[in-house]
Amino acid sequence: MPVYTYFCSKCKTKFEIFCSIKEYKDVAVCSSCNRSEHASRLYVEDVSTLHSSVRKSSSELKTVGDLAKRNTEKMSNDQKQSLYMKHNDYKHTEIKKELPKGMSRMKKSPKTQWPTG
Repeated sequence: MPVYTYFCSKCKTKFEIFCSIKEYKDVAVCSSCNRSEHASRLYVEDVSTLHSSVRKSSSELKTVGDLAKRNTEKMSNDQKQSLYMKHNDYKHTEIKKELPKGMSRMKKSPKTQWPTG
């Protein structure tokens, strides 16, 4: 279901409404002061948060991938980089464990660089 963000100029409250497109109305009642004449839609807020005004609510998350995507969209680039390094550090360290007699490690070939453009 889409999330619609509003701002009440009377009580200075920002609030969100979860409703289907069929139930959407231009006028919303403020969740704090229960007045509708001062609430206005924040279109920029809806678009800038998740690249569109449609966002899944917690009850609509069906897979772990949905949850991961929602949480990733809330992270800063620094947080994403830190998490990436945390989970991929092992790829950059050399394994020093001794292999059984007669076995050897395979050398990993470099990744193929495809031309762009």
